[in-house]
Amino acid sequence: MGQAGSQDRLRIDKWLWHARVVKTRSLAAKLVADGHVRLNGNRTDTPAKQVKAGDVLTIALERTVRVYRVVGLGERRGPATEAQTLYEDLSPEPPGRPQAAPEAG
Repeated sequence: MGQAGSQDRLRIDKWLWHARVVKTRSLAAKLVADGHVRLNGNRTDTPAKQVKAGDVLTIALERTVRVYRVVGLGERRGPATEAQTLYEDLSPEPPGRPQAAPEAG
């Protein structure tokens, strides 16, 4: 019975690595431990924290903030195309050039 529960959750550092947010699992653990990851809006500093489908992760990277909804856990760190199936990107558009800004006149 305990085995089934482990199948629908994954350590947050492992998920970040599987989803190719970072290059190594140790970097993923450091990102979480340093407080750069929020799980469902709450800051977490525990790399062993479990994530499940539906959770929303807010990740503060060096030059950007990414917001991902977990849709899959993954069994391994696969190619980028496989990694992209693990999340839905909810990240806001980066600030910069406005798309359809009204002209002042």
